[in-house]
Amino acid sequence: MSSQAMDFDTLRQAMADNYEQPEGPARNARAEQLLVEAEKLNIPLAVIEALGHQLKVYNYSSEKDKMFVPFARLLRMWDERPEDFDEYEIHSLHWVFKWMSAGMLDQPHIPLASIEKWLGEMEHRYRLAGHSERAVRGAEFSVAAHLGDLERAERAYAAWLAADRDSMADCHACELHSQGWWRAERGADAEALELWGPVLEGEYTCAHEPHTVLASSLLPLLRLGRVDEARAHHLRGFRLVRAMESMRGAYADHVEFCALSGNEARALELLAERPSYFTDSGDPRSKLDFMAVVALLMARLTSLGLGEQTVPGPAGRAWTAGELAVHARGEALSLAARFDARNGTPYVSERARARMDQPPLVDRLPLGVRSARPARTPVPAPPTSAVEQPATEPDLSALLAEARRLSALRSPDAVEAWATVSRAAEGHELDVRDRAEMTDHAAMGRGPEGVELFHRAAELYAEAGDPGEALAARARAAYVHALSGGSEEALAAVSEPYEKVLALFAEGGTGVSQTASVLVGRARILMHRLDEAGGETEASGVVVTDAEEAARELLALAEPHVADVPLASRAAEAQAMLGELAARSGDAEEATDRLSLAVETFVAAGLPWFAVEYDSRLAGIALRLGDTDRAERAARAALDHAGAYLEPMGQAQLHLQLAEILGTSGQLRPASEHALEAAHWADEAGQAGTLGAWARHQLGGFLLRQRRWAEAAEVLESALPDLTADMHGDGAIVQTRWWLGDCLTELGEHREAAEHWLRAADIARHWPEQRDHAMLAHLAAEALGHAGLPAEADQAYARAGDLWRALGNVHGLVRSLRARAWAAARADVGLDGARELMLVAVRECEAAVEGASIASGSPSESPFGLPSESPFGLPSDLPAGSSAGSSEDEDVLRRLVAELGHTYRQFGDLVARSVPDDADEAAAQGAFEEALAHITQAISVFGSLGDDALDARTGAELAAGWLEADLRRPDAAGARARAVLSAYAGVEGETAEARRAEAGKMLEVVGAGPER
Repeated sequence: MSSQAMDFDTLRQAMADNYEQPEGPARNARAEQLLVEAEKLNIPLAVIEALGHQLKVYNYSSEKDKMFVPFARLLRMWDERPEDFDEYEIHSLHWVFKWMSAGMLDQPHIPLASIEKWLGEMEHRYRLAGHSERAVRGAEFSVAAHLGDLERAERAYAAWLAADRDSMADCHACELHSQGWWRAERGADAEALELWGPVLEGEYTCAHEPHTVLASSLLPLLRLGRVDEARAHHLRGFRLVRAMESMRGAYADHVEFCALSGNEARALELLAERPSYFTDSGDPRSKLDFMAVVALLMARLTSLGLGEQTVPGPAGRAWTAGELAVHARGEALSLAARFDARNGTPYVSERARARMDQPPLVDRLPLGVRSARPARTPVPAPPTSAVEQPATEPDLSALLAEARRLSALRSPDAVEAWATVSRAAEGHELDVRDRAEMTDHAAMGRGPEGVELFHRAAELYAEAGDPGEALAARARAAYVHALSGGSEEALAAVSEPYEKVLALFAEGGTGVSQTASVLVGRARILMHRLDEAGGETEASGVVVTDAEEAARELLALAEPHVADVPLASRAAEAQAMLGELAARSGDAEEATDRLSLAVETFVAAGLPWFAVEYDSRLAGIALRLGDTDRAERAARAALDHAGAYLEPMGQAQLHLQLAEILGTSGQLRPASEHALEAAHWADEAGQAGTLGAWARHQLGGFLLRQRRWAEAAEVLESALPDLTADMHGDGAIVQTRWWLGDCLTELGEHREAAEHWLRAADIARHWPEQRDHAMLAHLAAEALGHAGLPAEADQAYARAGDLWRALGNVHGLVRSLRARAWAAARADVGLDGARELMLVAVRECEAAVEGASIASGSPSESPFGLPSESPFGLPSDLPAGSSAGSSEDEDVLRRLVAELGHTYRQFGDLVARSVPDDADEAAAQGAFEEALAHITQAISVFGSLGDDALDARTGAELAAGWLEADLRRPDAAGARARAVLSAYAGVEGETAEARRAEAGKMLEVVGAGPER
């Protein structure tokens, strides 16, 4: 490396470049090196600027304690030779006084007396410099609030707000953050959020806002029950602070939010991302905040029975939650004690304890991002005393009665009630009927293993003298066998019970309920056989007929007895089967009617949980028919009817179905809410990587369509690792990356956006239809250009152009060529390459216009095959929008002509803007003449389109006018300006006003009056 000293300009550029680097020790070390370079120059201002640069990078890092040395040196230089400071550095020096005040508070080794003395020094120097006392009173407020001197804090707060704002006042965003923080500290959460509103809405921003406001707002929002906003602020805010080393306090706020909202697993993920936060010691106050929150989280995990779980912690050893809870609490209280010793109050320790001991504010707030909930290990309850023990065990006869009651009601709790009977019956002698029912219900929860138990139950029912129930148990055994893939064997097995029960029923030997149980078993087997056939076998017609006859037979038996709950259930199921058969045959109206009857019957019988499946089916049919209102009603009914009995996977599926229906009808906010619920329940069901990933994919899309870019990006990034081509299809992966690119572009993360678009393009390149491939390559090229990677952008544009050409998409091809031309012009390699690309774009566009002109039925006589009356195949006697050919062909032609006009306009702009400031007069005049020729062609092209292209034509006319002025042709420039004024005579609107204003300005500049 050369030891030659930098010159001052090089030093300044190096400091500017360094400030753009990520916060942290590397940036700080570079600032220290640059100070050494500055000292070699023997220029006082260079040293002053290098010291100021050091102060900035130290302040925004974990090494804030290093600020005091360079500031003391700066202050000494100011006192000794103020003339060495320029205006900017004088302002910066006084500005940094505020950083020193805050920095002293953050360092417990600095005595309170020194801090108070510094406040006086700051006030004195501000007064000498003629500054308002607003910043001084703001600093005093910070000191008083830190000490817990509430009376003084309120006085200083009022004086701060009353003082005039001047150049030393913090920016609006930072002031509003501090004001809102104080209102929240004083228990006025709603007032705090009102104060923060302009920052949250983007009216006021700075390098660290809305970052800190978003973090500070999390708990106030939770306390006010505004959980949706809290979730949004977490997703949006964490994305902002994640990479900023200096924001440990705001980072801690996000960990705290997760710990208090049931998102302990995500809180652990956040800790794992920032291991240095456990040990960085340059800012003790933010370390205190962080360790207090770590202690809070670990105590929460321990209370959930997860004290032995391994967790992220300080480097050098493995930590369990229980161990880290003790360590973090000790660290936090030790730091707090140092502040209290310095301050002479217990206030900091009291606040730290209160923070560590907070109870959860929300049991579970789904965030949309994947984060598996830690498995809870129940904490054993303390043993109860003998006095508290129940006097007797539950009565077995009472348990039997309750189980039979629930069975009669077809309650989902019936199986568990019979399991309770089974446990209570150990060691007791039951009669054969009791044992039959107990065995029957035990079989219901066993799946394929229940077949033998059903047969045992049948034997017991027969022994108890109930042949009908014995046949029903055998039918249930046959159906379970069918579910294991043996439909034909099951059908053979159910034939005998079916024939026997009908005969027995005819003789009065059994009841309707037992007979219906056999008929429903047989009908279910036939429906299952139909599912297995899938409509692909030659026998499918016979299978459908058999299933329909079985369902109708069941309905005829049960429907007259719907006052009886079990039989109402059988009738409803029969209706549902007929509805399913109608749906299979394509009769949507019949399917809808039958399924609706099934739902109504279940609900009327007090069995809404059985209606859920058919509500969902109804929703799907209605959506296919385009009836989104009915689909939404049915999907909502499914959720309502499910109640508390639906398993997590069922909840996920129903919420996702409703989300997709709402999204189809454009109800994006409620669609987002249900997709969020779907993701949560899928995670709870252990399906985070399957259905959960799809729900997050959908949620991200809904958030994107609401322009909630940061939230959408967080959710989509969370979904992406779990999306697979086998499970979700490669289309879902491409769409997720496409959406991510859109989000990241809006967030200014252009390089990352380009990466997602290019990776999506690599998948789409294998698809038969290549339009998506071309579009993704084009988007990636734009992003690479914005990211400052011109060579990569040109390569991507070239790829996109080749694809657009192959697709016959002239608009895409021409735009990619124009973009490459602009990039080439900016690359300082001369105008020739850019000019050639623009010429290719013009030729491609002209050829396409000629082809479209022929297709629309226009004659071909112009130099490039177009009619002479209008240079672009638009006969002058046709009004805009009319056509000699089809209206579709005419529309294609007009759009191509407009594209040609824009290409000529951009060609002219490119040539004009490529003239360097130091170009000689002859070279500049030649370039302006060339540019004027291209723009004049654009005016002619736009003119052929009539009023449809008025704004484009007048914009080109004004550009030509300015070129005329540059070429010292005031009369020509004035004529163009007057032409624009004439074109907009009587026209209202923003564009018209802007064009008139620019035309008027042009007339003033060239000294040509309106009538000249």
